[in-house]
Amino acid sequence: MSAASFVAELRRRNVLRAGLLYIGAIWAIAQGIAQLGPAFGAPDWLTRWFVIAAIIGFPFWIAFAWFYELTPQGLKRESEVAPDESIAHLTGRRLDFWIIGILAVAVVLLLTNTFVWRKGAGLNEGAHDIVAVLSKIPAKSIAVLPLIDESGDKDQQYFSDGLSEQLISDLTQINALKVIGKSSSFQFRDSKESTGTIAEKLGVANLLEGTVRRQGDRIRIVVSLIKAVDGSQLWSQTYDRELRDIFAVQSEIGHAVASALQIRLLSKPIVSEEQPASGNVAAYRIMLQSRDIARHGTEAALRQGIGLLGSAIQQDPGYAYAYGALSNDWMNLGRLYLTGEERQHAYAQARDAAAVELSLAPDTASAHVDRGYVLAGLDRDQQGALIEFDRARALAPNDGNTMAFLAGQLSNLGQLQPAVDLYRRALDTDPLRADWYSNLANLLVAQGRLDEADRALHEALALQPDFPGLYQWLALTATLRGDAPAALRNAEKETDPDLKAWSLAMAAQIAGDSKQADASLRAYVAKYGSSQPYLIAELYALRGQPDDMFQWLDRALDLQDASIVFLLYDPFFPRYQHDPRFAALCRKIGLPAPGAASADATAASNGAGH
Repeated sequence: MSAASFVAELRRRNVLRAGLLYIGAIWAIAQGIAQLGPAFGAPDWLTRWFVIAAIIGFPFWIAFAWFYELTPQGLKRESEVAPDESIAHLTGRRLDFWIIGILAVAVVLLLTNTFVWRKGAGLNEGAHDIVAVLSKIPAKSIAVLPLIDESGDKDQQYFSDGLSEQLISDLTQINALKVIGKSSSFQFRDSKESTGTIAEKLGVANLLEGTVRRQGDRIRIVVSLIKAVDGSQLWSQTYDRELRDIFAVQSEIGHAVASALQIRLLSKPIVSEEQPASGNVAAYRIMLQSRDIARHGTEAALRQGIGLLGSAIQQDPGYAYAYGALSNDWMNLGRLYLTGEERQHAYAQARDAAAVELSLAPDTASAHVDRGYVLAGLDRDQQGALIEFDRARALAPNDGNTMAFLAGQLSNLGQLQPAVDLYRRALDTDPLRADWYSNLANLLVAQGRLDEADRALHEALALQPDFPGLYQWLALTATLRGDAPAALRNAEKETDPDLKAWSLAMAAQIAGDSKQADASLRAYVAKYGSSQPYLIAELYALRGQPDDMFQWLDRALDLQDASIVFLLYDPFFPRYQHDPRFAALCRKIGLPAPGAASADATAASNGAGH
């Protein structure tokens, strides 16, 4: 064999060695990224795209190895190196050492992944635990993360948030699909956590994420359906449409998600209750803006929201959902901030708006919820409210908010266990809602299950440490146990100043100092006598003074204190339920007598199962 032929053969072998070196190096690096990436917050798709890029680069690497040779003077074209000057045999030996080294590293990483990290001793322990958890979650479950607004105008975020909420509402219409509510999914806005971690916390197998860009009369929506266990993309689509087509796009997304998750839809179309039947996009945008503002809950925000809803209704007099939002805003404004004739005017507006909504959209869950809210809070028709909330649940069986409204009304009627069961179902659809944990604790307290109530309250504190009322309830459970020091400690931690004042007055009643208890009560009555008569009645109930207690309950009824509907499951009142005055008060409020409430529990439980 000539020298030239020998060198050519060596070069061909070196090309093969270079290919093996490339494959071994890519394998080792991919192993390292997959194992170490989650510990440093690397996205789930990084390993997948690295491998794709490496595959694309492989032919270029081979071509490079074929046409170039490493010489003592640096890289040269193979045609420029004379056979007697070639060091291909030395290069081959070096490549052999590199191949052995790279493969050794890859094997070590593979063995470490198999026998160390997969058994929970390494940096990737959390990720593998997440995989195990996610593998047990039903595949037909989803959370819609808030769509990212790319318009560049922060004042327009209400629009992208509104679209996200409507997608959630649309998807809840798919009976075979578990959908997480807005309160929980929106907590991951701008989150740096991996898709697997977010999905684990929400209890779903899939995430829907995307962006919204609105420019003039055009809108561009990009959405992707992500399989949480491995970060793979099940489906993705870009919608570049006229703004007037926004409702059709939302319906298309709902159908596409169902198809990607292999869910068969019935013939009923996916149509959100939030959109106007006329398709009036201008009215829809105003409603979204109003809702975003009113949710701040201040008097000014509620008034501004009411004004905007008036504009939306002028744009589209047949916009049913806008009337429902208007009813809620008027009722909340009157209950929280108004008195006397102003309050009565607000309540009249709330009644009228709810009635119009129901006449325009009698087959929507939201119309029946809003009507039930008026019946329970204003008209003292508690059984009528129960019928409305039950009808809403039948129309929207997968909606957590509808479940919560029905649970609240069941508890008002003294049907506690059905309400507890329904709140637990609601929490399954919105697992990070501190307020629902608080409501659940409220019912558990009424059942005397104080330890379970405390656990629910601590769940809520873990989610939102500053949520108002949580420490008040912990002070209350301590009070019911007769633990004055614990009641006082928790009262001092309460974040809401008004609830803190009541909690401190409550703790003082069991502290053993009668003078201090009397002084605390007098101070509370002096400050809150005109605004919180129901809470004052609770303090007198705790002190064992029924005459004063009933006097303040009558005052709460006269002042339309919304808390009066809690009478049947309030933990301070059970020992007074045999007093004739208690039954008389229940009749005035529209509540059943205490014995009738428990007798109806089984029927209500069956009704709540729609």
